[in-house]
Amino acid sequence: INVHFRIREGEKERIQVFKGVVIRKSQGGAGATFAVRKISGGVGVERIFPLHSPRIEKVEVAARGHVRRSRLYYLRNLRGKKARLRERQRHSD
Repeated sequence: INVHFRIREGEKERIQVFKGVVIRKSQGGAGATFAVRKISGGVGVERIFPLHSPRIEKVEVAARGHVRRSRLYYLRNLRGKKARLRERQRHSD
């Protein structure tokens, strides 16, 4: 997933892209959030975004993975290729 959000540095404002895997969603109505995890410089980085934040410009779904869990916290303990999710197969009708 690619999350485009506005970040303010001093007087300037710019759009930063956070690319990663959604590891959880919380259904909270107006207070709903989702957490995205990525590996940056060999270190795992997780960021929690409010779903209805005015700072979020857009959210792009790059790929959909096949998972059997709603919370993907087990990805924190996996390294390298094991931390990747299997691509979800699309059925042709």
